[in-house]
Amino acid sequence: MDQFLIAAGWLSLDFWISILQVAVGLGLVIFVHELGHFAVAKMCGVKCDKFYLGFDIYGWKIAKFKWGETEYGIGALPLGGYVKMLGQEDNPARLREELEKAKQRTQEAPPEDAGNVESEQAETAAKESKSEEPPISEIDIEAAEAALFDPRSYLAQSVPRRMAIISAGVIMNLIFAVIMATVAFQMGVIRTQPVVGSVEVGGAAYREGVMPGDRIVSIEDKPTEKFRDIREGTSLGDKIEEGLPVEIIRGEGEAGSAETLKFVIKPDADGEVPRIGVSSSASLTLGDESGMATRPGMPAADAKPGFKYGDTIIALGDTPVDNFRQLQAYLAAHPDETIKYTVQRAKQIDGKPAEGETEEVVVEVAPRLMRELGTVMKMGKIVAVQKGSPADKAKIKAGDLISKIDGQAPGDPMTLPERLRRRAGESVTLSLVREKDGKDPIEVELEAELRPVEWLELPRDEDNPMTIPALGVAYAVENSVDSVKADSPAAKAGLLSGDVIAEATIVPPENQSEEYKKAGQKKATLEFGEDACNWPILMTLLQQSLPGTTVELKWKRAAEEKKATLELADADGFFDPVRGTAMQSLTFVERGDNILDSARLGFGETWHATLMVYRFLQKIGSQISPTALGGPGSIFYVAKMHADQGVSSLLIFLTMLSANLAVLNFLPIPLLDGGHMVFLAWEGIRGKPASENIQLVLTYIGLAFILTLMIFVIGLDISRFAF
Repeated sequence: MDQFLIAAGWLSLDFWISILQVAVGLGLVIFVHELGHFAVAKMCGVKCDKFYLGFDIYGWKIAKFKWGETEYGIGALPLGGYVKMLGQEDNPARLREELEKAKQRTQEAPPEDAGNVESEQAETAAKESKSEEPPISEIDIEAAEAALFDPRSYLAQSVPRRMAIISAGVIMNLIFAVIMATVAFQMGVIRTQPVVGSVEVGGAAYREGVMPGDRIVSIEDKPTEKFRDIREGTSLGDKIEEGLPVEIIRGEGEAGSAETLKFVIKPDADGEVPRIGVSSSASLTLGDESGMATRPGMPAADAKPGFKYGDTIIALGDTPVDNFRQLQAYLAAHPDETIKYTVQRAKQIDGKPAEGETEEVVVEVAPRLMRELGTVMKMGKIVAVQKGSPADKAKIKAGDLISKIDGQAPGDPMTLPERLRRRAGESVTLSLVREKDGKDPIEVELEAELRPVEWLELPRDEDNPMTIPALGVAYAVENSVDSVKADSPAAKAGLLSGDVIAEATIVPPENQSEEYKKAGQKKATLEFGEDACNWPILMTLLQQSLPGTTVELKWKRAAEEKKATLELADADGFFDPVRGTAMQSLTFVERGDNILDSARLGFGETWHATLMVYRFLQKIGSQISPTALGGPGSIFYVAKMHADQGVSSLLIFLTMLSANLAVLNFLPIPLLDGGHMVFLAWEGIRGKPASENIQLVLTYIGLAFILTLMIFVIGLDISRFAF
């Protein structure tokens, strides 16, 4: 699907304030690193010629000024910064050798009046024999001697002093990280609770029986206090192949129903990072990050007397709700009914909220029919069976194909889940086509008792299968059309049975109102293919789309390619359980009780960020795909997201980024601080620098590695944001 770095509303003041915050924050991370080098160099008496943010490549600068002996400036290439010290040379041995050669050639040069043929021939031979050496005029002998012998030269300092100068940037980054985190915890950092909001259909958590509403309390016996601990524990865990021990609490806060369950979950490793397929839970308070309480064009937006940002849902009908799982359970059980939402909101007195006073308001929300195009797609094979489900108990297996239910064809695979939900508590006879050991498929008949469905299971990503919650199976929906409904948009477009969908583009309506524009719906394209059965996610996205949305559909009929633009139609008798309320995430605020407590949390956050970088680097190529890396564009994009969430969130991101910079800069790669430290350690042990050849080869290798890495991550950024 199309992705963009900058969302709608880029002309707003808030947008530019966020951009300014990001620019200042990223600049600070670089500034403190270079300030570390600069400050310690000055303390050691080293002359610093330049202090730059960004690189003044080819002399291109945004700004500069001179104060004392140092030129300060902002370079045109914003990919870092540098401090130029007198005598700083990546290869000091080479500098010394060139100086000696220059001196020798100066002493051996013939007088200017030597004009006989013999001397000219000797001079020509000398030039030819030394054709690879730089001309004497290109070597500033006075500057080179100053670089080597001036007491204020970097090279004139002892090894311990040079080590202090080199390591100061990393140390400053870590100090900066602690300070930023301490300030953030004084303000209060919003954390997402480790509660499951939805489970990826067919994913690792789904297969093991993890349910929406479960609180994950530990992974590999390590506590999960916030949702990020779940992501890190599953992607960087040490037992990915064997399966991760996961402990959850189910039914938390519900009288007499809370229980502790233990699972061993083997994360799916087919993406950039291993994952178990869970997302965080929403709360019962309305108002998402865009500031909207409802989704435009959906029943909740048209409800009377209307929802307001900050409303908290406390009951549906006559049923009190205490958490998002209970909200989902009610919606799943009453998709075709008008629902009375009881919300609690701040009481208004003379048009202003009364502090500490609330009132209850009842808002009626109508049902809404599902949207469809009028095609019935072919049923695909079962791809996952949930442990402990009716399907599991009935011995249904992944790879089976449901051919009949109670002797009848399964019908539309998109409406099958709702049809079976209505039959909860009944037993059904399933006819399955099963492949066995490479032999001809056999037909198997099994009975399963359908369970009540108290949660919502919806495809949420590309290539997600469809699911039957009442049965506990996930199945593919093929790209082939099985039949076309009469008088439907698909029929009018000319689709026929046997056509194969190739591509679908969701096109938002033109001439949108300001309310619709705020929803930020963008044009999105889904590709269909052998490994991209995307009909389920297409249907999910269409339920969330604005009124007036159309679909540009491309399909194949034999060798012929066809395309048409289809409008959406209401499905007959099938309702969307999601009413369009925009909910806030389920969060808590982590805050220090005082400045010392905030500092303790700040140290902990910095240590955690530093450790995560090492663990991430350790697992790249084996457990983590290199495509999970990000370049400057990704850094800016994520920083912008955190800035939009508030100052404390941005400070926590800068903590992570500063720790990241500290770790990466101290890797033992020539040209980085860590590479310089390796050379200095070698010089300290041997009493002289490493040989020119060794330093030169290693420096070229380091340069090639860094340039290749930069090209790679910038290429990843381009693919993420431009295609």
